[in-house]
Amino acid sequence: MATAESCTGGLVAGAITTIAGASAVFTHGFVTYANAAKTQMLGVPEELLEMAGAVSEPVALRMAQGARARAGVDVAVSITGIAGPEGGTLEKPLGTVWFGLDGPSGASTYHQIFHGNRDAIRAQSVAFALKLLEQEGETA
Repeated sequence: MATAESCTGGLVAGAITTIAGASAVFTHGFVTYANAAKTQMLGVPEELLEMAGAVSEPVALRMAQGARARAGVDVAVSITGIAGPEGGTLEKPLGTVWFGLDGPSGASTYHQIFHGNRDAIRAQSVAFALKLLEQEGETA
């Protein structure tokens, strides 16, 4: 498995690698905080980032697909969101997070709005991503 993270800055990869033996299933953790990194490391088109914004369903999907393809793994999860304390808008309030999952059962996206401060939003995002990976593992 692989991760592609923006607002969580590698926390999902960190959570996975705290487990002894994780190297048997975890190969890559892409931290793509900047839009340029999303393009360079994951192949997210610049035009898509400009049109939809980094915190969006299509970008989350492309991040997961790019991570899976570039890492050559069975499953990849992505996270892009607004953890705050600034950056929220009426359309995308603070706590807005999009997740992408690309695996054997196909590609899908998930949208959540988490509450709390920056640390709480990031922690909730990590927990949600880990749950997605767990569920994907159960269906594989």
